[in-house]
Amino acid sequence: MNYGIFLLLGTNQGDRAANLANATAKIGKDAGTIQTRSSLYKSAAWGVEDQPDFYNQVLELASPHPPGVLLEKLLEIERDMGRVRKEKWGPRLIDIDLLFYGREVLNSPALHLPHPGIPQRKFTLLPLAEIAGDLVHPVLHKTIDTLLAECEDTLWVERI
Repeated sequence: MNYGIFLLLGTNQGDRAANLANATAKIGKDAGTIQTRSSLYKSAAWGVEDQPDFYNQVLELASPHPPGVLLEKLLEIERDMGRVRKEKWGPRLIDIDLLFYGREVLNSPALHLPHPGIPQRKFTLLPLAEIAGDLVHPVLHKTIDTLLAECEDTLWVERI
């Protein structure tokens, strides 16, 4: 059973594959050691659908940083790459979500663990299932594979 730190990377502006590779390199340099990475996935935009398709990837990370510090490092990487937060679910050069931090459950104004959107988003569940399908959600007590099977998200997602 795997209880690592899992991140979801997403981008729908510019050279999307290069954005993910650049973010991955920065995460490995500044936030921790990348243990595993999913394939790249292309998906329809979620939330605000009238925008370019996204590329997504899930990374498993080993990090010496506690959750709040890790989140700050990830937000700094987003800013360094040019991320500007204009509208919720709008277009973005890079987005790095902290999905799981081991079995940690946290609900603070700055950080919710596990990420509350996981069960509703196929673009998150598919790459997560590829590398950690047997991971058990510490609140819902279901595996990622089960959450994917139960997910009602109808937007298309395909492995690249």
